[in-house]
Amino acid sequence: MSSTNGQSTDGHASVGDAAGDAASSAPSPSAKSPSATSTSGTSPSAASPSAPKIGVRSTRQRKAVIAAMSDMTKFSSAKDIHQVLEERGDKVGLTTVYRTLQSLSEVKAVDVLHTDAGEALYRLCGDHHHHHLVCTDCGETVEIGGGPVEEWAGDLASEHGFRLTGHTAEVFGVCADCQNEPDEG
Repeated sequence: MSSTNGQSTDGHASVGDAAGDAASSAPSPSAKSPSATSTSGTSPSAASPSAPKIGVRSTRQRKAVIAAMSDMTKFSSAKDIHQVLEERGDKVGLTTVYRTLQSLSEVKAVDVLHTDAGEALYRLCGDHHHHHLVCTDCGETVEIGGGPVEEWAGDLASEHGFRLTGHTAEVFGVCADCQNEPDEG
């Protein structure tokens, strides 16, 4: 997970039992060409329905948003998440989806990635420190370990007389599936 808040990048967060009601949903398409501006966090653990609540009230709407996101492997826009909610029959307004995603990102329960166009994309992520490898064609996202990045960032900061307080690192490329698709043209 990346940190932009000036605190340790090892902090973890979880959101109550909100993931306990997670049901299957199809992955949502995401916007293309995400930029390297992201805030990473942690996801609620479906295996731990009694995880502590941290600053976010557990509401029906929040549970529905988290459940809709639980099977998505790609970063998705609030509109995409709202569409999945509608398809599932969950009545949650688009404004509520935006507010819920904002509050979940503030407690680092979701990762946020901003596209070159400025659109925020969201994804539930694991509870360990990580970064992302993101396909610029389809948005497929893979969590990657932070070890080498941590060492590099620490060395770089030290070399320039800085005390490292956080970092953001995302890696972009084209996934194997997109590389194997025939060119349209």
